[in-house]
Amino acid sequence: MPGMSNLPVGRHFPSPDPVEDRLAERIVDSTVVHRGHYLEVRVETTERADGSRHRRDVVRHPGAVAVVALDEADRLLLVRQWRQPAGRSLLEIPAGTLDRDPVTGAVEDPELASRRELEEETGYRAASWEKLGTFWTAPGFASELMHLYLATDLVAAGHGRLTPDADEALELVRLPVADALAAAERGDLHDAKTLIGILLLGRRRRG
Repeated sequence: MPGMSNLPVGRHFPSPDPVEDRLAERIVDSTVVHRGHYLEVRVETTERADGSRHRRDVVRHPGAVAVVALDEADRLLLVRQWRQPAGRSLLEIPAGTLDRDPVTGAVEDPELASRRELEEETGYRAASWEKLGTFWTAPGFASELMHLYLATDLVAAGHGRLTPDADEALELVRLPVADALAAAERGDLHDAKTLIGILLLGRRRRG
């Protein structure tokens, strides 16, 4: 529902980088025009150092995790699922949005979320974890920050495993790493986080 933001309007932290300070914009007004299950769409007015003001549509997102998971046969665990905005199914690495506490507003720890998403989407747990990095998925309009992990030494979750959300219909696909890299280079994969994860894995293996 429409309403004023709880973001710190007018707040801007000085940076030691003069270029960053010259380009920085401070929020002078922010109005919520839609609040969904975990997304907020806002109209934000910002002010530049020269005094000019600009209005932008911004999607506020709690962040997400994605997992490059490798089994004992050096195969990548992928999931195929329907993506309504794309109008087609996509082959992707396991991933999911960080949960937000409905009372406190606190956002879930990405390390915990990565373990939850791997088990929910693939039925596996991992004994070894390593963070590969973070990246903004669509910084032109959304605040989603993706945390990317490498998971190895997989074991089946077994009885009592976490399952996908009710609105998720997933098909598990195992793809040898060499085939996944070839698919990425041919342009057969179309999901950004999956391309980033596979290509980072390939670069690591090339040393």
